[in-house]
Amino acid sequence: MTTATRITTPFGAESTAAEVVAGIDLTGKRAIVTGGASGIGIETARALAGAGADVTIAVRDTAAGEKVAADIDGTVHVAPLELLDRASVEAFTAGWDGPLDILINNAGVMALQELVRTPEGYETQFATNHLGHFRLTLGLHDALAAADGARIVSVSSTGHLNSPVIFDDLHYDFRPYDPWTAYGQSKTANVLLAVEATRRWAGDGITANALMPGGILTPLQRHLSKETMQRMMENRTMKLKSPEQGAATSVLLATSPQLDGVSGRYFEDCNEAEVIARREGSSGVAPFALDPDNARRLWDVSLELL
Repeated sequence: MTTATRITTPFGAESTAAEVVAGIDLTGKRAIVTGGASGIGIETARALAGAGADVTIAVRDTAAGEKVAADIDGTVHVAPLELLDRASVEAFTAGWDGPLDILINNAGVMALQELVRTPEGYETQFATNHLGHFRLTLGLHDALAAADGARIVSVSSTGHLNSPVIFDDLHYDFRPYDPWTAYGQSKTANVLLAVEATRRWAGDGITANALMPGGILTPLQRHLSKETMQRMMENRTMKLKSPEQGAATSVLLATSPQLDGVSGRYFEDCNEAEVIARREGSSGVAPFALDPDNARRLWDVSLELL
């Protein structure tokens, strides 16, 4: 859990992934980046591979993944992964052999404008952003435990401030569907996964942290109308980042020696975020996203859903 001593680093909002990993040797380390064929996933994979890591980008579109891999200097593999497909996730985890040093749960969907349910009846943003990564992370536990100080990096969002996890109506069976609260609870779930993984797996030498990458124009916004995007641009309270800057906090959490043993926290702009009492902008982390009781309950509920 976050303590009174907030972690600060020499880096900030304008730092790039290449800058935060400069001087760090990842030779012999193995990493997985979900959604590594677009947006900040590409730059995350590029920075890790550039530092010597053996990187696997886990993607739905393997053809797109191969194009990305060919454009990155270093060792980059491509593997199919569809987070909504139980068989796909289980095939990926079953096919992984040997230790895993870094797992970056980066893939996601945002603000589906209509309520879309999976074949199981689950709301799609929650099912993709949380449940798919939860299944993946569980399936890779032994590989993470076999590494020396493995790190899980959970890409959340300031969107988590839009909603806690509503345990009594996860899938909008009763309340009216709203794209942003649905996205918000899925991003809160990303933080809670890191909190509970910390409690359960610290003895295995595994750390887990979550982050807000920043405002970046990527394919993540593909479900938003031009009008919505224009309104967000006009009203935004954060400066837009490049994909290279957006990947920086992920890469920091995955590689920085300063974060050895640090776990269960939420970062933004390459520094630990402040816990806020109420929303007054687009920064900070809500107490409900770091609450250990919420984290434990979500883990148990997720096991039941899977």
